[in-house]
Amino acid sequence: MSILRSVLLFQLALYPCMMQAAGGGGGRRGYVCAEPNPQSICNPSNTCGSASQPCQIDVKRTASSASITPSIPGARSNAPFCVAAGATVVWQSSQKNTGFTIDFGPSTPFEAAGAIIGGSDRSISSSVKKQGCYKFSVGACNTDAIYGMCAEGSAELIVSGGSQ
Repeated sequence: MSILRSVLLFQLALYPCMMQAAGGGGGRRGYVCAEPNPQSICNPSNTCGSASQPCQIDVKRTASSASITPSIPGARSNAPFCVAAGATVVWQSSQKNTGFTIDFGPSTPFEAAGAIIGGSDRSISSSVKKQGCYKFSVGACNTDAIYGMCAEGSAELIVSGGSQ
């Protein structure tokens, strides 16, 4: 009985450490868009595009999900990023034979409503019109994939400056 009790106590002692390692604590809490002032994270190192230069977003189908990467030096896939209101965003895929769908749901920062549908042979340009923080889903399909042709992911876009 004492061995069983020792094993149980050992497991209970390790449980908080396992939860921390699994992402149960530390790091960024939840979504940037859930924060009171998400525009406060915007700075030159995470802002893409301007009124005179478009923000190019590369949409890819990775091994286990779909990802977006803005044209910011050192940008990480699916990390929150900022765009200035009035900028143009160009959605494209550098992967051959890849199609994508970007969906902001009912609230979109762009001039045109509805999903953005494009692919490696069809980039889509959208003008950013509304300031705010937007969580969106991304789906990408690659016809060269053998298993699981399509995948999905999500990201956050913060529009700073401009009109509400």
